[in-house]
Amino acid sequence: MTRKDTLKLFEDKKVRTVWDGEQEKWYVSIVDVIAALTDSPNPQVYWRVLKKRLLTEGNQTVTNCNGLKMEAPDGKMRLTDVADVEQLFRLIQSIPSPKAEPFKMWLAEVARERLDEMDDPELGIDRMLEYYHRKGYSTNWINQRLKSIEVRKELTDEWEQRGVKQGQEYATLTDIITHGWSGLTTKEYKQLKSLKKESLRDNMTNLELALNTLAEATTTEISKQHQPKTPEENRKVAARGGSIVGNTRKEIEANIGKSIVSPLNARKIKQLPENGIED
Repeated sequence: MTRKDTLKLFEDKKVRTVWDGEQEKWYVSIVDVIAALTDSPNPQVYWRVLKKRLLTEGNQTVTNCNGLKMEAPDGKMRLTDVADVEQLFRLIQSIPSPKAEPFKMWLAEVARERLDEMDDPELGIDRMLEYYHRKGYSTNWINQRLKSIEVRKELTDEWEQRGVKQGQEYATLTDIITHGWSGLTTKEYKQLKSLKKESLRDNMTNLELALNTLAEATTTEISKQHQPKTPEENRKVAARGGSIVGNTRKEIEANIGKSIVSPLNARKIKQLPENGIED
């Protein structure tokens, strides 16, 4: 499977999805769909009970559902039941929820958008711009965020070429880079900003985001130059890329007289008089 893992949002609920480039279809995490449609405190248990009932009834939709490894909240790749769009439409019929019809419309739109973006990649950028504008981010911050996404993609492409595996290995190297430039692990950084499952980058100020982007770009260039071949060599490259930008951070802080690494998150910053994430 030629796959592209991504997160989609339905009414601020995260739904993990995988695009299968060979079959040209989405696979969606079933437990995420259940979490989005129900008030169940434990979507995994809800799905186990529902799946058992449907199997007893001889429901072929459940029989044909696939299991794929998807990134869990702890950053590890775990086997998760997924369904394609057609299967999900059938499964939703078995989940009593007032959100069922809006979710079906959302699901159809997701499927259509991906096919449209394959024909015209600029549509994906336009939709991302619209998403961040709706969330109240400033234009300057959005431009910086889009650049960070481009740089991150270059870094992960480089990691893939060096044999780094998606999931935990990506998370480990990202953690090393983050600690190198900010002085905090990713977990510590998110705790500082009072975040749980939210994206750290979506809660950075302009300057934090700029330094994080620079650290990842620097790591990419060092990796291309030295071409690491082992996990240990990749970790050393990540540490070097992060520490170089860490020195830059310290120099900037010495001149501006305050810490760049900020406890403010997106929600708190938007409460300030000037809306949008600024320096």
